[in-house]
Amino acid sequence: MFGGGGGRAVKAAPIERKLPCSLEELYKGTTKKMKISREIADASGKTIPVEEILTIDVKPGWKKGTKITFPEKGNEKPNTIASDLVFIIDEKPHPVYTRDGNDLVATQKIPLADALTGHTVHLTTLDGRSLTVPISSVIHPGYEEVVRGEGMPLPKEPSKKGNLRVKFDIKFPARLTPDQKSGVKRLLGQ
Repeated sequence: MFGGGGGRAVKAAPIERKLPCSLEELYKGTTKKMKISREIADASGKTIPVEEILTIDVKPGWKKGTKITFPEKGNEKPNTIASDLVFIIDEKPHPVYTRDGNDLVATQKIPLADALTGHTVHLTTLDGRSLTVPISSVIHPGYEEVVRGEGMPLPKEPSKKGNLRVKFDIKFPARLTPDQKSGVKRLLGQ
């Protein structure tokens, strides 16, 4: 393509836009419709505004930073090839889960008594199922319970999933009465 000055047309730099997605959308996959406005050149070289709807098929397991490119969907100008329009997946914060690669992490606050005597974690998965995770071992600071196959779908193999890692924030009592102290010592054999 040659412009009026006899030089070769250059392509404009890509235009990048964030595409915010919830963890649920990235877990199940979704279709997003994005309305764009741009200018295109008509046959006489004049630019006219147009609106277009672009469809983005978000696949299960896509990660933050995944790029979806629509070639030459930017503004058209004389002697310039329209820029590519690039949408970049961004992850909205979730109230329960954070993502670590293909794993999901949930942190549970539990009282010290539950940490010592056993605890059952109740979670709702990103696809709406109820998940019950009984823990019979002593939960110490830094303890992590791993539930295999309950994380995010793998982008290349959505039938396989990462893991769910349950971490614990143990609430220690602010104070104990003398009776409680002696009771704890007696129970723990000290």
